[in-house]
Amino acid sequence: MAIEEETAVIASGPIPANETVSYVDWPAIFAGAVLTTAIFWVLTTFGSAVGLSLTSAYEGEGMSLFWFSIAAALWLLWIQISSFIAGAYLTGRMRRRHGDATEYESDIRDGSHGLVVWALGTLLAALITYVGVTNVAAVVDRTGQAAATAVGAAAGEAAEGVDPTDLLVDRTLRGGTEPASEATRGEISRILLSAASEDGLDDADRQYLIATVASRAGIPEAEAQQRVDQIVQRAQELEADARAAADRARRIGVVAAFLTAASLLVSAAAAYYGATLGGNHRDRQTVVSGWYKPWWRES
Repeated sequence: MAIEEETAVIASGPIPANETVSYVDWPAIFAGAVLTTAIFWVLTTFGSAVGLSLTSAYEGEGMSLFWFSIAAALWLLWIQISSFIAGAYLTGRMRRRHGDATEYESDIRDGSHGLVVWALGTLLAALITYVGVTNVAAVVDRTGQAAATAVGAAAGEAAEGVDPTDLLVDRTLRGGTEPASEATRGEISRILLSAASEDGLDDADRQYLIATVASRAGIPEAEAQQRVDQIVQRAQELEADARAAADRARRIGVVAAFLTAASLLVSAAAAYYGATLGGNHRDRQTVVSGWYKPWWRES
C-alpha cells in the first residue's frame, strides 16, 4: 500500500500558549478507545472460535495444552498490539494540534494521547471481561444446579453433601452383611484423610482399620491388611494428585499474570507509536493509497 506525502506542516518555533484551551483532546481519545475495544473483541471472538476448533474433549486428540497456551498467548499479544495501534493512530490523526507546539512537542502530545487511549481501552476491556465472566459464571451455576437436581431426582437421592472420600470408605468396608453406621464411616473417613497427609498412617489407626475390615467382611486378617494398605496407598495417590494439580494451577497463574502484564506494557508502547504516527500523518497530510475515498477510482 503506497503512502504519499503532501505539504508538511512544521512549526518554526514556539508560539505563546492559549491557556483557555485544554491540550487533552477527549473526543479523539474516546474515538480511539472505542475503535480499539471493538477491534480487540472482534479478534478475540474470532480467536475463540479458532481455539475451540483446535481442542478436543478426547485425550490424545487436538492440540496439546502447552502448544495451545503458546498459541493463545501469541494471539492475545498480536490482537492487543494491532487494536491499540489502530485506535491510537485514529486518535493521533484526529487530535487537534495547537499552534504553540514545536514538532517535537507535538509528537510528545500525540504519544501521550495514545497512552490515554491505551489506559481507557484497558479499563473498558477489563470492565467488559468482568461483566462477561460474571454472566457466564451465573449461567454455569444455574445450569449446574439444574443438572444436579435432575440427577438427584433420577437417582432418588440428594446430590449435595457428597464427601470425595466416600468411595474409599465404601471400598474399605465392602463385604459387610449390614451397612456401617455413620459414626463408623466418619471415623474411617477421618483416618484415611490423616493417612493421606505427610505424616502417613498411624500404627494404631492401621490396626483399627485391619480389625474393622476383617470383622465386617469376614476375611482373614492378612487379606484385610492387604486391602487397608491398598486403600491407604490410593488415598495418598489422590492427595498427591490434588497437590500436583494445585501447584500446576499456581504456576500457570503466575506465568499468565506475568505474560498479561508484559503484553499490556508492549501494547502501551504500540499505542504511543500509533498515535505519534497518526499525528505525523495528520501534520504532513499524508494520503494512504486505497483508504482515501476507496469507492473512487480515477480513470
